[in-house]
Amino acid sequence: MERGGRPVRRLGAAVIASAAALAVMLPAGAAQAATGPSGVAAKGAYLLDSGTNKALWGKAAGTKRQMASTTKVMTAVVVLDTRGVDLNKKVTVKQAYRDYVTREGASTADLRKGDKLTVRQLLYGLMLPSGCDAAYALADTLGHGSTMKIRVKSFITQMNKKASSLGLTKTKYDSFDGISGGGNNYTTPRDMAKLARHAIGNGTFGKVVKATSTKQKATTGRTYTWYNTNKLLGSYNGALGIKTGTGTAAGPCLVFAAKRGGRTVVGVILNDSAKRYPDAKKMLDWAFNTRTSVSWRSLPQGAQQD
Repeated sequence: MERGGRPVRRLGAAVIASAAALAVMLPAGAAQAATGPSGVAAKGAYLLDSGTNKALWGKAAGTKRQMASTTKVMTAVVVLDTRGVDLNKKVTVKQAYRDYVTREGASTADLRKGDKLTVRQLLYGLMLPSGCDAAYALADTLGHGSTMKIRVKSFITQMNKKASSLGLTKTKYDSFDGISGGGNNYTTPRDMAKLARHAIGNGTFGKVVKATSTKQKATTGRTYTWYNTNKLLGSYNGALGIKTGTGTAAGPCLVFAAKRGGRTVVGVILNDSAKRYPDAKKMLDWAFNTRTSVSWRSLPQGAQQD
């Protein structure tokens, strides 16, 4: 190549040399950012820096997928974002809540008819053992209308309105707990990460999902013991929770967050194999540019699995 009849070989060589020097000067993290975590089996995955709200990495991040019980993140958000919500309001457990989980074969907080629990306690029953009965109780309590059916429908409408207000353009709910009758209960890894980032900004939500277990006493004196189905808690240093989910169409799912050195990272896994926890570890290790040794926390016999 020539310019004005003169060779420009020296300029080309200088550019190449400068590029080489720049490559040498790039920190390891920059090279790492170009690749992403390797070997993540999930069909959809996403990593978000919660502090800067910047994407770190994604795999089919904009593809819509079923989300199973990770739906309950939005259930909790709608409850907590309700203006004037009284977290100490007592809710009486109805037989309908128990009948629902029996009929659906759903995960349960094992709520007993006639017991009275506060909205705050029901949030623990929702997020730790993934209680679909607790989700039903919250939807019935926070929804509007003259019948349970109308109130639940109203609550799901609130879930979709909240999704819209948060800019979750590829998310839709037809369920308060992830048990979808028509398959219109879906999100994307990117949308779910946005929701999770919003959720952990609420102090009550953060406290609930970070608990590995809890004991909650009903007004009748009955004590409920619930264990968090999220095995990252108590296993991965800095883990903050958030929510598990498993379904026939959705596969194993996991929404998670961890904090190290003042930096919080949110991750999402949709439709994984049995490797969602090792995958989450890979993703977090990559995000934090570290290698963590993990011994996975075991759930007690009889605890809910989700």
